[in-house]
Amino acid sequence: MNKPNLFHPLSLWSLNLRNRIVMAPMTRNFSPNGVPGPDVAAYYRRRAEGGVGLIITEGTVINHPASAADHDVPHFYGEDALNGWSQVVKEVHAAGGKIMPQLWHTGMARKMSEFPDSDINPVGPSGLNLQGEQVSNPLNESEIASIVDAYAQAAANAKRLGFDGIELHGAHGYLIDQFFWEKTNRRTDRYGGDLTARTRFAEAVIQACREAVGPDFPIVLRISQWKADNYDAKLADTPDQLAQWLMPLANAGVDIFHCSTRRFWVPEFEGSELNLAGWVKKVTGKPTISVGSVGLEADVLGSANDGNPYARLDALNEQIKREEFDLIAVGRSLLADAAWANKVREGRLDDITPVSADVFAKLT
Repeated sequence: MNKPNLFHPLSLWSLNLRNRIVMAPMTRNFSPNGVPGPDVAAYYRRRAEGGVGLIITEGTVINHPASAADHDVPHFYGEDALNGWSQVVKEVHAAGGKIMPQLWHTGMARKMSEFPDSDINPVGPSGLNLQGEQVSNPLNESEIASIVDAYAQAAANAKRLGFDGIELHGAHGYLIDQFFWEKTNRRTDRYGGDLTARTRFAEAVIQACREAVGPDFPIVLRISQWKADNYDAKLADTPDQLAQWLMPLANAGVDIFHCSTRRFWVPEFEGSELNLAGWVKKVTGKPTISVGSVGLEADVLGSANDGNPYARLDALNEQIKREEFDLIAVGRSLLADAAWANKVREGRLDDITPVSADVFAKLT
């Protein structure tokens, strides 16, 4: 592990990173009333001190009544919440790290059981949940415009607070992804239709955010083929379909694509060893972040990963050396050990705290 490619610095526009390790966004539910407190700031600072190059925060919900699916997820609106995020930025920067908020609208994933006193229904392109069941009315165009505006306001606030960019959550079956997926988007207006047409909502969000932050503020879009309750879902079965989906988004202003998969080493399409991040970089020409079970003995479904969880780091270094993708996001390994990045860099693999169930119970 002597000066591996994983720890080479990277500069992308105004974003200067000390290494290629990204803290993946992970919902924590430790922000009462949507306000991140000093414990949240300290939590993120520890990961910056531990050697992470870029932190992408847990999903932070935008200023729309139906944006949240759970209590105690942080808001990205309101004076108290934004003051809390301002302190997070200061702590991370003081530790030499970079940080972006993940801007989130959960759409049809909103859990009414979490809000028993609320009459605010989940919203989505066609009012269909991920099972294709009719739950609420389709969004009308004025409602869509108000949500686009809420994303843009959140982006502007991120820049004002001193964040180093933003990530838009367009994966896992949440609102933006619900527009992408034909199972949840049955619209017959300009926001529906074929795969390329179904990108128009995301294009509008990206363009509005770009206008709000200017040309030099990085915009990351997180994407996935799979959905929260459907790991076999596919938006693109071929590289050509991948281009139909992603080129409009690249042209709209995405700087970096964050490509969510269960295992980073699994090829995306037959006949090629490239994973999803590799293919996205190839078809769009944009930098990409890969992710999926780095350092884990089991993936997100609990399925065992083959062999030593750290045996794949050498292969990961080679993938970065070949420029198949540019950055690698690490999730639960960083929950278990805030110093994971430094320990890997120093070759202290035996000192890394393994992932266990108790890491989810508190901020450490």
